[in-house]
Amino acid sequence: MPMKKTDSPAVGETLYESVLPNGLPVFVIPKPGYRKTFAVFAANYGGADRRFVRDGAERETPAGVAHYLEHKMFDMPDGDALMALTAAGADPNAFTSEDMTAYHFECTDRFDESLRTLLSFVSEPYFTPESVDRERGIIAQEIRMVEDAPDFAVYMDLMRCLFPEGHPLRDAVAGTVDSIRDITPETLYDCHRAFYVPSNMALCVVGNADPERVERIAREVLGAEGVPAPEKLRADDGGLRPVETFAHRRMDVAAPLFMIGAKLGPAVRGPEAQRERIIAALALRCLVGRSSPFYLRQYADGLLNSTFGADVDYSAGQTVLAFDGETPGDPRRVLDALTEELTRVQREGLDRALFDRQKKASLGARIRGLMSFEGLGVSLASAHFAGFRAMDGFEVLGSLTAEDADAWLRRIDPNDFALAVVEPKEG
Repeated sequence: MPMKKTDSPAVGETLYESVLPNGLPVFVIPKPGYRKTFAVFAANYGGADRRFVRDGAERETPAGVAHYLEHKMFDMPDGDALMALTAAGADPNAFTSEDMTAYHFECTDRFDESLRTLLSFVSEPYFTPESVDRERGIIAQEIRMVEDAPDFAVYMDLMRCLFPEGHPLRDAVAGTVDSIRDITPETLYDCHRAFYVPSNMALCVVGNADPERVERIAREVLGAEGVPAPEKLRADDGGLRPVETFAHRRMDVAAPLFMIGAKLGPAVRGPEAQRERIIAALALRCLVGRSSPFYLRQYADGLLNSTFGADVDYSAGQTVLAFDGETPGDPRRVLDALTEELTRVQREGLDRALFDRQKKASLGARIRGLMSFEGLGVSLASAHFAGFRAMDGFEVLGSLTAEDADAWLRRIDPNDFALAVVEPKEG
């Protein structure tokens, strides 16, 4: 059966998609005229997925397993996958987030060979007790280095303000030096068997590639046998109120760093999830973006600088709003100013002319994003895992109104904000 073809004439793109007999979804966006090709093989499994049900039994794993497994997946019986991909002229890499692990490469030649290597080493784990023990020291060093980074520290402090004890978002994706001591080869193999199954993964290719050939190679390498994905067990988020409203520490920084955040409730799935994410991004552009009255006013007053930004994250089934940056002043003043502006906009609504400008700017940014092969490929996978189609975003954005953005902003209760601060060391 040929792959399903969906044209998007407005942006000049075509998406090919299919689901293999083993349950693997395959997405391909050809880019005629380009030599470069990007491929990502992603698992719907990340650092926050620590409790799950498989074969009727509940499992619980230490913090850091998904990241540890990412490190070890490049081992092959006859060598190293990184070296094999590099030898074929590809540029490989991988990452683990709270809810996804992705293995990818970019190349201009020998794509078929590199794709076969990617599919093979990700689907067939190979590691020994000795290699797992060696990796423990490398990951422990990585953890210590990240813990010394002020931007990481302020983020983790905010998560610990928002979520109760035991929630996985309180822990770093890589875990802790203590938690990774409990990770064994058996732990890694068990989690691979549970989560690295075709029905819980996605293969996405963008660039100079033939869709039917991509699908054929995936069929040949991965076979037809499929098993169901495990059931993820989510932790109690403790409600919308933060556990603590303020966290503070001192580190080697030139100016105070801050993060202001709030929980907005469980993340929805499906087409409604896509609509909500696009509304949220557009509403925040209007509220605190670079051309918003709030940002221009605080920038002129010297309270904010170009590091300031806002985002919404949907990891581990949660919706978390965060504003972050550095300030030469008191971060509490930023919180007060943000609360005042949010309250005003909730009362009066967004400026309609500003909304129209930001909607056009969002469309432009989305169109420019089509030229990032990596960003487009990863977005295809993450959208699939959230239950929607990434390419539908253009149509969704076009349908949004200022009233939609107003309604989303009114969901935010300033009383639910928590503030995390990293200040310069005294003296």
